Amino acid sequence: MFNEQFNIDNAKVEEINAFMGDPNNRLVNELVKVVNKYGTVDEINAAAEEAKKPANLMRRLENLGSPYLKDLEWLIEARDKGQFTAVSDFYREVLGSDTDLAGKSFNEGNAVTLEISALQYFPWLISEAKRAIEHKEIMPGRYIRVRKMKEQEGDNGDILAVAAAMQIIGASYVESLDTKGTDGSNVHLGGPETITGYFGGIGQPNDYALMWVDELLYYYTRYGVSEVLNINSGTILLGYLLYKLGIDIKFKISVFMGNDNPYSVLWTLLMARMLSREDGTTPLIGFNLSNSVNNKTLELTSAVRHQLGLESKVRIEHHITETKKSIVRHPYDRLDELIEIARVVPNISAKHEGGYPDMEDGLDHPSDILDYFRDKEEIVSAGEMEALENNYLIKHQAVNRTARKLVENGLSFIGARNLHRR
Repeated sequence: MFNEQFNIDNAKVEEINAFMGDPNNRLVNELVKVVNKYGTVDEINAAAEEAKKPANLMRRLENLGSPYLKDLEWLIEARDKGQFTAVSDFYREVLGSDTDLAGKSFNEGNAVTLEISALQYFPWLISEAKRAIEHKEIMPGRYIRVRKMKEQEGDNGDILAVAAAMQIIGASYVESLDTKGTDGSNVHLGGPETITGYFGGIGQPNDYALMWVDELLYYYTRYGVSEVLNINSGTILLGYLLYKLGIDIKFKISVFMGNDNPYSVLWTLLMARMLSREDGTTPLIGFNLSNSVNNKTLELTSAVRHQLGLESKVRIEHHITETKKSIVRHPYDRLDELIEIARVVPNISAKHEGGYPDMEDGLDHPSDILDYFRDKEEIVSAGEMEALENNYLIKHQAVNRTARKLVENGLSFIGARNLHRR
């Protein structure tokens, strides 16, 4: 057959294995040198497991005298008392209180993960939880953070509080490391006048790829942060190699990578499969395609993922809303397309980066992607923290609009598993 011409012969595979296993391979040796700073693989994983235990995180908050400790205690109490709405009650609220759910069919196999971005500050999560209780809403099942790591590390234990909260509510989350080209390492990046510098992505130039590994292992061993955003083909490869070594990190590929066609998807997923562990698992936990992809590309992505045995392992993360400013042309609203694709594509998340267009009309401060990169001190000085929190809560409302639409169409969703009984 013609397609057999694309087969990779065993000799080439052996050449690659010989290259990767060569004791004089400088690239691999430099990676191992960084890893060795943190101990053996078993020591690194053990440190991360110990660091992320909720009791240990809360003890560290107590030692810091953090005001966030009492918020976590409130969150645990609210969870344990069942104050958050049950999924069945949410269904009845959407479909009518007299609805016989036993006689209804929902596509649970293709349940859509409700995702929100970006949870910049821990207090926003508490405001969101209180709103969810009051309005009988669903808390997302996945959170993305883009706040500077060093800043949150020094802010009353914000990084500790979020790590604990995610386990308390039963949600996954992703942190965005500081090691990237926007910090000045890419000398050609500036403002909009240097836009051509972004054509290769934000990037991690030169020695920054290994610095990214160093930063990842620091937060992994110190705080148990195991899922991070990945924006560069080099650090994606390094993530695969760390996992092959036995380090239990995971990463999500960012929309900034620009994967916008089925062939870029094929390239990415082929590498994920080739560098997977013997059990078939991969550190690639989420795959954020470009905002420009259509449903056909999502279907083809799903087909490739299925054929490579990655369907349950790699989530397709799709932007349903975007911030009002600084990232896409508006109106941007992919909800109707989500309803269509969720019928046929499993393991997909609906990412909410902004409110739906009509939800932000008339706001003095609509959501803006550039707010993610501002220092907290500057935001507070400008008197805009309340406005930014309001932007976040509008995203939360968008999450719930999506959840309602899914239920109305016989589909289902995944929210914070420990809060919402099914």
